[in-house]
Amino acid sequence: MHQMSPEMQSCIDECLRCHSTCLSMAMNHCLEAGGQHVEPEHFRLMIACAEICQTSANFMLIGTDLHKRTCAICAEVCEECARSCEQVGDMQECVDACRRCAESCRKMAA
Repeated sequence: MHQMSPEMQSCIDECLRCHSTCLSMAMNHCLEAGGQHVEPEHFRLMIACAEICQTSANFMLIGTDLHKRTCAICAEVCEECARSCEQVGDMQECVDACRRCAESCRKMAA
């Protein structure tokens, strides 16, 4: 098994937390709130964010150096998702999770 740094373990945790937050907020909060929360661009972005977060975590868990690429994309998607959630409003939990994940992924991508 590959040796995992504390920074990588922390990034995996942030990615999994963000995956869970985006997915559950999209499927529960957004679907119930309606309106801007379910506009296709916003809703797709939340699902895309959940997916890339899970993929990035998986790449780090597998132990491939390709995680640097997935983490770079993950940071971008998380930032975009955070901005979208901030704009829609009433989604601070998602904004915070996305920003933490983006910061952690940027470090892993470097």
